[in-house]
Amino acid sequence: MQQRHQDRELYFKEQAQTCHKHYLPYLQSFISITPDTRILEIGCGEGGNLLPLAQMGCQVTGIDLAAERIAEAQSFFKQSNASGTFLNSDAIQYAQSTPKRFDLILMHDVIEHIVDKEQLLIAIKRLLTPDGLLFIAFPAWQMPFGGHQQICHNSTLAHLPFIHLLPRTVYRRLLHIANESEENIHELMNIRHTRTTIEDFEALALKHYQLKNRQLWFINPHYETKFHLQPRKLWKPIKHIPYLRGFCSTACWYLLKGQTSTK
Repeated sequence: MQQRHQDRELYFKEQAQTCHKHYLPYLQSFISITPDTRILEIGCGEGGNLLPLAQMGCQVTGIDLAAERIAEAQSFFKQSNASGTFLNSDAIQYAQSTPKRFDLILMHDVIEHIVDKEQLLIAIKRLLTPDGLLFIAFPAWQMPFGGHQQICHNSTLAHLPFIHLLPRTVYRRLLHIANESEENIHELMNIRHTRTTIEDFEALALKHYQLKNRQLWFINPHYETKFHLQPRKLWKPIKHIPYLRGFCSTACWYLLKGQTSTK
């Protein structure tokens, strides 16, 4: 397990750096972000992605299922003298209960954990303004660490690429042999069960949204902060080859439009 998975303040700061340097310029190519912009992050964790947006004066809200992450987000925002609203909530329940609508919704490294992705995408659509945009980022399932095995406590497993592609029983047995906790095994096997390929995600997302933009990355921009690696977009000939591109895409960025403008 990497240090950032134990040091949540470090993870918060790394997220903020990546958002400021990479997510924000990308998003600003498609949407004007001002103090009037209402932004929601689903699965916000410690809130690092929202910090640069809050510092711009945006109205930011973060929701997460983990109460401890919400508490950390509130604490880290307070330390940063930033303003934001953080709620311990399920995204579908939140969509059904709030009258609020957002100009921009972020969902980073979340969709690959969700079993019923379609139900979530439909619920999110209700949270968007007519011209609102949804930004989703996730690692392609087939990429070297698409199973999130970097969260393993066993340092050997945490650095082994592609082990999540082993047959289900073999993978589970390997995790047990390595003395991974039942909590970790459950999470890793859930990610395997809900595996998110580029092809599956696009087929589902485009049933309910218009594709505004897609960017596949050979070297995830977040790796610049984490590992000091220069971000690299996926080579154009490969990004058009189904399934092969999944092995080479460490990050998949999608910008989706939920409704047709009435203006």
